[in-house]
Amino acid sequence: MKRTVIYTQRVEIVESYHERRDCADQNIPLFLETCGYIPVPIPNAIADLSTFVEAVDPAGVLLTGGNSLVKYGGNAPERDEMEQQLVKTAMEKGIPIYGFCRGMQVILDYFGCPLENVQGHVAVRHQASGKWGSMEVNSYHNQACRAIRAPLQAVMKTEDGVIEAAEYPEKNIIVTMWHPEREVPFQDTDIVRIRKLFEGAETESV
Repeated sequence: MKRTVIYTQRVEIVESYHERRDCADQNIPLFLETCGYIPVPIPNAIADLSTFVEAVDPAGVLLTGGNSLVKYGGNAPERDEMEQQLVKTAMEKGIPIYGFCRGMQVILDYFGCPLENVQGHVAVRHQASGKWGSMEVNSYHNQACRAIRAPLQAVMKTEDGVIEAAEYPEKNIIVTMWHPEREVPFQDTDIVRIRKLFEGAETESV
């Protein structure tokens, strides 16, 4: 029987309706289905996150892109708060976490790694190299990290020193700055990496 994966959503503010809406690229659940999981979105305005996680019983948590963190100019404090709680809950329950773009920034911030504004990383493709070899990746971010702190470990960097991927093997956490759901077709390396992570396998090069 297929397991579920919880994925987070961006906040869109619709002034004309006085609404704050949760939404996500339709490619995100399609990507998770391709990886072999049932995708379950989590709302940003949720009173009992722990009960939600227990009820869904996920194989993993996917922290997605969109919305800068409030401390770096973002306007979605409810998402910041929910995702910080989600990371804490997932680690306490031993649930693996994969985060991309903002999702990586959430993990970096959780462990006290500072972000900085960077140039030349929006709507481009560039090379990243390190523990996972050398690969061309997509890039859609204005902020990034060059100074990672333990327990996180940098595994991939670009030529300008931006950390493109990091991991915390003891807690089954992997993060990347690239968007796996924006690759056409989805890349086998991303699919295999997520399957290994969510199946509880030791983090390793793929």
